[in-house]
Amino acid sequence: MADIEPYESALDSLPGAHPYPRTSRYHDAEIGVHRRADGTEVRYTKRRLLPPFDEETEPHTVGAGERPDLLGQRFLGDPGQWWRIADANPVLDPRELTDEPGRVIDIPLSGGFPRGERHV
Repeated sequence: MADIEPYESALDSLPGAHPYPRTSRYHDAEIGVHRRADGTEVRYTKRRLLPPFDEETEPHTVGAGERPDLLGQRFLGDPGQWWRIADANPVLDPRELTDEPGRVIDIPLSGGFPRGERHV
């Protein structure tokens, strides 16, 4: 019986294959290859620089007990999309978005619910 290749090796044979799903903040990040002295290759995700943010946003006043993942679910329909809100503000630590009730943050409009259909 033939040996089964690990997941990472199988991806190498597919042109354009990427280890992150399309909805991930790292989907478009470049994958680097480091070669160790013994010839072993180690794959890694190169640093993701904050892209210029040109999406339309609307302001949101943070309430007590809100979290980035809850904002992602509420405004974008997916708790895993909290990073789009972080990119719109911009913050390095996503907890900065909600650590201060009363803070006004920007919520991106594209890719989520159209204006007027948000579950607020």
